Amino acid sequence: MAVRAAVLPAVDAPLEITGIDLPEPGPGRVRVRLAAAGVCHSDLSLSNGTMRLPVPAVLGHEGSGTVVAVGEGVGRVAPGDPVVLNWAPSCGACPACTRGEVWLCANALAGAAEVHARRADDGTDLYPGLNVAAFAEETVVPASCVLPAPDGVPLTDAALLGCAVLTGYGAVHHSARVRSGETVAVFGVGGVGLAALQSARIAGASTIVAVDVSPEKEDLARSAGATDYLVASDTTAREIRALTGKEGVDAAVECVGRATTIRTAWESTRRGGRTTVVGIGGKDQQVTFNALEIFHWGRTLSGCVYGNSDPARDLPVLAEHIRAGRLDPGALVTERITLDDIPAAFDTMTAGKGGRALVVY
Repeated sequence: MAVRAAVLPAVDAPLEITGIDLPEPGPGRVRVRLAAAGVCHSDLSLSNGTMRLPVPAVLGHEGSGTVVAVGEGVGRVAPGDPVVLNWAPSCGACPACTRGEVWLCANALAGAAEVHARRADDGTDLYPGLNVAAFAEETVVPASCVLPAPDGVPLTDAALLGCAVLTGYGAVHHSARVRSGETVAVFGVGGVGLAALQSARIAGASTIVAVDVSPEKEDLARSAGATDYLVASDTTAREIRALTGKEGVDAAVECVGRATTIRTAWESTRRGGRTTVVGIGGKDQQVTFNALEIFHWGRTLSGCVYGNSDPARDLPVLAEHIRAGRLDPGALVTERITLDDIPAAFDTMTAGKGGRALVVY
């Protein structure tokens, strides 16, 4: 059965909206009709070669939908069930998984190397981008790539739980470990940054500073929980220290993935504080530190993959925050678009503009 999808024909090539032929779900696999998908910067990182996975590919890794068919041996879900896609399923057997660090699973992206579908026009093999190929009307994924959608959460909101919300929440609660009364700075007010701001508010942070290059995002940041807003500049670290008694914040969360932003986040963190890097940067983004400052400042600098989260454990927690009105995934969305609009949304991201677009099917 042919469905429409957004296909990346090659690295750095424009996305194409075309028909693809999906196979019926084989053993252990699930077919899902998409309800919504988020247009995330990680898909851009795949399209421009920052993240290297097989192409041509159907992109899209953040989505939700309804199960329409299951293959032999699938018992976790059934046709008609609403689900959230999980682009990084853990294998449960590698060293990281046995340590409980499922977000570092060595086999999480193994499915990206398997043929997912074929172009309807010429039969070209297509790969599933970041495992789940959510930029399509329907997708077929391993059963491990679907999680039950939480009760009481609309599927259009649930789509964002699979990446932006989980990553932003986990960066604050699992990686930076923000405690009540602490001060926080979030660099980058995109989807993940907005989720991090909401999560810092949930954690009870006393001062929450949002930093972005765009002055137009101030209202959005403040509605998400920011107490202060700064337009990024050469004096950002100094301004943050001025807002925090000349000390710097207890925790800085970098959601951009650029060397200059990472360095500024580090300099904005108090002595003994925590700097968490969420943004995916390229190999050319070199960050330098001298040995004396590492000793003197006593700061912790850590990477953060998928919010250091376990989706099966954390989705019910997020759902409770949503139902209680503490967390609003819909507030991360700056534009609702159709499948045909995805190439233009990618152009906007490439230009460094725009926020989280939500594809509604």
